[in-house]
Amino acid sequence: MDTNEFAVLKLFVVGILVNVWIMRGLSAADSFNIEPTPPQPKKPCNESRLQWEVEVCGEDFKRDMGHIDPQNWCNLTHFISEYHIFTLCTEAKSQIVHCYWPNPLVESYIIRIHKHFFSNCTIEQVVWVDPPDDTLTILILIPVFLTLAMIALVVWCSKRSDILA
Repeated sequence: MDTNEFAVLKLFVVGILVNVWIMRGLSAADSFNIEPTPPQPKKPCNESRLQWEVEVCGEDFKRDMGHIDPQNWCNLTHFISEYHIFTLCTEAKSQIVHCYWPNPLVESYIIRIHKHFFSNCTIEQVVWVDPPDDTLTILILIPVFLTLAMIALVVWCSKRSDILA
């Protein structure tokens, strides 16, 4: 038997077995009276408790940041684990009180934390400087000459259309 014929035969047998399995599954499901289960009622978000829980996370973060030299507060490698723990804490506390995360209450608290610890971490303004005159001249002349060369090529090709055709 050819290998291609054998592969087709295997696919055919597998297809038949899958169809039989599906039919048996459907007949078994038909014998049961399956009714949909009603959805569980969602508990409302307890924002006042969330405020308190997030404050606890913030106090832990402030305590952890107290162990880090303030000169290193702008270097993420020095406090990334503490910040990660703070983020996980706010997410877990949001789920405990049945609130989605992030929500405006948590976001506003995180912004306050950022203002307290990272307000002096702004990047210095980049001062843009013009390139030297020689470089600027070359950067201007290259596109001008390319444009003129393309125009000349189009004109030359249109005059020679009788020869090129």
